[in-house]
Amino acid sequence: MGDTSATKASRRDSDTWPRWLLLAALLAGNMALALGPWFVRLADTGPVAAGFWRLFLAIPFLFLFARANGERPAAIPRGVLWPVLLAGFAFALDIASWHIGIERTRLGNSVLFGNSGSIVLMIWGFVVARTLPQKREWLAVLAALTGAAILLARSLELSSASLVGDLLCLLAGLFYAVYLLLLQNARRALGSWSLLFWVCLSGAPVLLLLAVIMGEAVIPQNWWPVIALFVSSQLVGQGLLVFSLKHFPALVIGLALLTQPAIAAFYGFAVFGETLSALDIAGMLLLGGALVIARTRMPKAASARR
Repeated sequence: MGDTSATKASRRDSDTWPRWLLLAALLAGNMALALGPWFVRLADTGPVAAGFWRLFLAIPFLFLFARANGERPAAIPRGVLWPVLLAGFAFALDIASWHIGIERTRLGNSVLFGNSGSIVLMIWGFVVARTLPQKREWLAVLAALTGAAILLARSLELSSASLVGDLLCLLAGLFYAVYLLLLQNARRALGSWSLLFWVCLSGAPVLLLLAVIMGEAVIPQNWWPVIALFVSSQLVGQGLLVFSLKHFPALVIGLALLTQPAIAAFYGFAVFGETLSALDIAGMLLLGGALVIARTRMPKAASARR
C-alpha cells in the first residue's frame, strides 16, 4: 500500500532537518527532563506545590505552541473532554507521587522507577490481548523485576525512607500508565500540544489542592527553581521530545531515555553526595534495558515522559 499523506509529510519534514540536529534535539530533550528532579529538591515550596507550578506556568505557553502548530486547543470534542480531564487527574497523582519520592530516594532511582509506566503498559497489553510474552518480552519482564529488586534492596540498606521513596516513584509510574491508557482515544482527536495543554489545565488544580491539604508551602520565596523546573520539564524537555518523536523509531527513543538516569545519578553524586555501588549500577542497567524493550511496544505519541 502507498504512504498516507501524513506519513509523506512527516518524511518530507525529516528530510529538511540534518540528522545530527534531530539527534541533538532528542538528547537535549532527555537532558532537560533529567534536570527536573534537581529543581524539585532545590525548590523552597513543598514537592507537590513545585509540581503545581510546573504545570500552571506552562499552560499559556502550551496554548501558544498549539496555535503555532495549527491546532485548535479550545475546540475539544465533548466525547474527549472527560477522558482528558481524568487523564489530567491521573497525571497530577503521577507528578505528586514522583516529586515526593524524589526527595526520599536517590535521583537515579527516581528517574528509572518514575519511567516504569512503559513496563506496566507492556504487561497490560498482554492481559488485554490474552497473549503470553515473546522471548524478548519475557527477558524485559525478568530484567525489570531483577533490576527493581536490586535497587529496592539497596535502598532498604540505606534507610526505610529511601525504600519508601522508591515505592512512591514506582507508584508514579503506575499512575503514568493509567494516564496514557486514558488518552488512547484522545490522541486521535487532539494534537500533541493541545493534549499537553488540557492535561496541565486539569492537573494543576489537583496538585494545588493536594499541596494545601498536605500543608505544604505553596508560594515560593525563591522563584528560580520552580521556573527552571517548568522550563526544563514542560517547555524544553517536552517540547524537544514532541519535535523529535516523529523522526525516530521507538528503539532509538528508548535508548535516548537512558541518558536521564545517567545524568540524574551523576549530579546526585556531584551535588548531593549520593553514591552508587557496582550492584546499584547493575540494577540500573537491568531496569534500563527493560525500559528500552518495553518502549519499542509503545506508540510514539505515548513515548514522551515528564
